[in-house]
Amino acid sequence: MIARISTEGQYRLADEDAAKLNELDNEVVAAVDAGDEAAYAQRFSAMLDFVRQRGEPLGDDELEESDAILPPPDTTLQEAAHEFTGEGLIPD
Repeated sequence: MIARISTEGQYRLADEDAAKLNELDNEVVAAVDAGDEAAYAQRFSAMLDFVRQRGEPLGDDELEESDAILPPPDTTLQEAAHEFTGEGLIPD
């Protein structure tokens, strides 16, 4: 699975990490739906950290189609309301 963090780059994650990333995505959606800014900030940060820690960064010369595109780390709750809707960024 290839995940892109906007403004940072792409990361290759093992296939088994897709389920956990989807779980984190669903938690972000729930926080956004609730309008809970503190929960959103914590859960979105956890999602980004998961990709950074579990993923292997792709080289600048290596460009692949992304399976998931995460918004930039400084995305506000209001901005996230347009991104994290329904099934979120990663459909079940």
